[in-house]
Amino acid sequence: MNLPDNRGLVLGVDQFERIAIAVLLGLMTLTTFANVVLRYIFNSTLIWGLEVTLILFAWLVLFGMSYCVKVTAHLGVDALLNVLPSRARFTLTAIAGLACLIYAALLLKGAWDYWAPYAALNRTSGRWLPTGFAETRSQAWYLTDQVPMPAVLSWLEPLINMGERYDRLPRVVGYTMLPVGVALLLFRLLQAFYELLQGVRSSFIVSHEVEAEVAEAQARLKSQET
Repeated sequence: MNLPDNRGLVLGVDQFERIAIAVLLGLMTLTTFANVVLRYIFNSTLIWGLEVTLILFAWLVLFGMSYCVKVTAHLGVDALLNVLPSRARFTLTAIAGLACLIYAALLLKGAWDYWAPYAALNRTSGRWLPTGFAETRSQAWYLTDQVPMPAVLSWLEPLINMGERYDRLPRVVGYTMLPVGVALLLFRLLQAFYELLQGVRSSFIVSHEVEAEVAEAQARLKSQET
């Protein structure tokens, strides 16, 4: 089955995810390390450190959700699939892939509807599928508890907060990862489904990774004995 070439887009998303995950891990480590040094050496603390770490960790989880689809790292049970003939196995895997795509699409609508008010935008109308946009009361003035407002984000004030100054970081910054993360998940599931149709992959889940590691360990032990 011939499908459009999307290697450039896939490569761009790959690089974006890897850089973002590395940056998030680095920032979490630096923030936690700085807090430990301040607490035990200078008897002080970054009062906003824990909240920033929680936000970064939530971002990391959402990035990991999509990246694990890409590297086939999500766990699953394939005992039934393994006893079926190849055609039935492909059919059931394709049905599972379609179910995942539908779920991710619904999740994306929910993520947008949750995030939109914090960005002074409207939620979508329609219960299951977006049928338009419904007027929504702005929640752009909702702030984090302790995270200070960095000057580099001051452009948000005229854009979504009617020019009023933020004295702390607005929640929209942390919540932005919701639609971004779910959109990445949908993209990765589409990529996986594409690879399934192309015959590049046969499953959406990791399987037999323990068996492979055991076989590798046995081979290594045997080589040492000889």
